[in-house]
Amino acid sequence: MQIQVHTDNTIQGRETIVALVHTGVEGAVGRFRDRITRVEAHLSDTNSHKTKGADIRCVLEARLAGLQPIAVSHQAPTVELALSGAAGKLERSIENTLGRLKER
Repeated sequence: MQIQVHTDNTIQGRETIVALVHTGVEGAVGRFRDRITRVEAHLSDTNSHKTKGADIRCVLEARLAGLQPIAVSHQAPTVELALSGAAGKLERSIENTLGRLKER
């Protein structure tokens, strides 16, 4: 499973963010690693000129072998919370998708 991280120019601490994303994604969807070819993480600050509110957005897109990509997003006040929320959504979405395939 390959993990790619993309950030906009307002997100600081690139190396720390990349390590955080790798840890968060592995923890959430690591058990599906044999089915996932790539996960892309896109982090951005939607209101870079303001400092309050849930303005950090994390979009995670998982590409499963032989299936359409699954994309989820979550907004929160910090990168950690945005990533955690998106990783949880991605885990549930992959579980549902693979569960439906098993039932067939």
